[in-house]
Amino acid sequence: MLTYLYGADEIVAKFVSQMIPHARRGFAPDARAIGVLRDDRLIAGMVYHNYDAEADSIEMSGASVDPRWLTRETLKAVYDYPFLQCAVQMSYMRVPVENERLLRQLAAYGYAFVNAPRIFGRGRDGVLCFLTVEDWAANKFNRARFAEPLEKAA
Repeated sequence: MLTYLYGADEIVAKFVSQMIPHARRGFAPDARAIGVLRDDRLIAGMVYHNYDAEADSIEMSGASVDPRWLTRETLKAVYDYPFLQCAVQMSYMRVPVENERLLRQLAAYGYAFVNAPRIFGRGRDGVLCFLTVEDWAANKFNRARFAEPLEKAA
């Protein structure tokens, strides 16, 4: 069974940054994070950083040592934070172009993609992945949760 760790932002951010080459220098001190625990062991984390109040957006970076971390319950916890608690209008991720597995997962969740040549340095292309609050609420994982508010907004 998975449990979630809140309030340990520095620990989770360090865990995540050690597994992402372009984040090895760490995240800003004001970054927030959610850890995912299995048997009291940190197996995954999502870090929320680069918040832009003017654009009403936030960047997300995550990593895991166990592919079984990404459950429906985890998706709810990971995305409720930026969209419901922070009330941003968009979240985004920077993903290396070779990380096809993550890009497939993000596509299934409703992200839009823009190719970003050299975003990770010379010869290291990436993809900017954007998820608006409307696309998040309308995706197949959330459609039933937000059906009424979406109908009222239309």
